[in-house]
Amino acid sequence: MKLICSKSNLLKGVNIVSKAVPVRTTMPILECILIDARSGRIKLTANDMELGIETIIEGSIEESGIIALNAKFLLEIVRKLPDNEVVIKTEDNFQTSITCEKAKFNIPGQSGEDFPSLPYIERNDSVALSQFTLKEVIQQTIFSIADNDNNKIMTGELFEINENKLKVVSLDGHRISIRNIDLKDNYNYKKVIVPGKTLNEISKILPGDAEEDVIVFITENHIIFEFGQTTVVSRLIEGEYFRIDQMVSPDYETKIQINKKELLSCIDRATLLIKEGEKKPIIMNINDVTMELKINSTIGSMNEEIDIQKEGKDIMIGFNPKFFIDALRVIDEEEISLFMVNPKAPCFIKDEAESYIYLILPVNFNAVTN
Repeated sequence: MKLICSKSNLLKGVNIVSKAVPVRTTMPILECILIDARSGRIKLTANDMELGIETIIEGSIEESGIIALNAKFLLEIVRKLPDNEVVIKTEDNFQTSITCEKAKFNIPGQSGEDFPSLPYIERNDSVALSQFTLKEVIQQTIFSIADNDNNKIMTGELFEINENKLKVVSLDGHRISIRNIDLKDNYNYKKVIVPGKTLNEISKILPGDAEEDVIVFITENHIIFEFGQTTVVSRLIEGEYFRIDQMVSPDYETKIQINKKELLSCIDRATLLIKEGEKKPIIMNINDVTMELKINSTIGSMNEEIDIQKEGKDIMIGFNPKFFIDALRVIDEEEISLFMVNPKAPCFIKDEAESYIYLILPVNFNAVTN
């Protein structure tokens, strides 16, 4: 095999597919990126058997062939090459040379025939949404998936499609993030759980173009995302997702309208007094026209007042400040609405159309008044 391409194209392609290279594996071939130049185009592939990514890069093929190269070495070599044409050439024993200007690397490869191909999946009944929308939706929900495997379902996000509506939900047992999206067309009903790892990697490599679409195919066991020259194939998480509608009640005793930036800045300042690993809540004391925010820690204390508009009862309630910061950072509106029932019930942050809903559980208030 011999191919020639620009460093920028090669680096972009290697960066994209390397997101599917496993950190640890008992199969050395999975630590590689497959370079396939047999069908008149240069295709790069990585596959950890749960998530697979392939992308096509521009370049010329002088001799067709296929080779698997260690992803870590390939990425570091390409990253540090001069900004010029790169020539990749393989010999019969899989020894591979990578040449750019006066720099030449020789590294061992593995047989591309041994690399596990991505599963063949029939592409029927596609769903289209803009790259910008998908990237935004992932960023606005991914932070509230669980970060451990104690409950596999919590490590993924619900994707529920009903006619022209897409609902995306994530939760970790302490909070819930919901985004409701209007799609351009009507689609058949679908309800699947997509691994958070898959969505995290997609958000990193999606260009986020508002004019270009992502085409999504969903089967019983897999989901496919196609955009540009890139295809992402992922296994779905098996199981029944939680009944979110039962957790999202429209009832409230207190409604607050508040400036989002002021609230975020205040909570952010308060976290300066929290040591890493220390669990100290922020206390919100809500009166007629102000919200007083207080925090007490081993370092010191802070309190600050913010002007609000309030309907309903006064309330004093405590929250994990990180959960509020995560939600506030991804909301675009200047003014937001908070809905509360009592100090032991969840707080909802949502807009009138419910295009976004963030539910945050309070902390046990008695435990923090000492």
